Amino acid sequence: MTSETGASSGPTTRRLSCTTCFDALWFCYSPVHQMQQYYRLGVLDNCSEKWNAVLDCLNLKTKRSTEVQEILETREKAKSHIWTYRTQEEASSNWKEQFGHLDEME
Repeated sequence: MTSETGASSGPTTRRLSCTTCFDALWFCYSPVHQMQQYYRLGVLDNCSEKWNAVLDCLNLKTKRSTEVQEILETREKAKSHIWTYRTQEEASSNWKEQFGHLDEME
């Protein structure tokens, strides 16, 4: 599920598109994806996550645009960031904790 920023209506208005959800669901049932999953995990993918994403996107399509904006903003804020930000002191102590043993080898 993607939200695209509308160019004519301003940067705050997003248009919800379910195309990526349908594409991901379509790819999930492809032999390529299923064989990758079988090779990596030993089981075939039942694609339930992709179905949930499609149903969620279609459910959002039935709501008012203001409601959708609120829901999408709430979800965006709830996502955890991929990086952990640290101060210089925190980074230094973490580095010593993780890799300090390498200094002792010299």
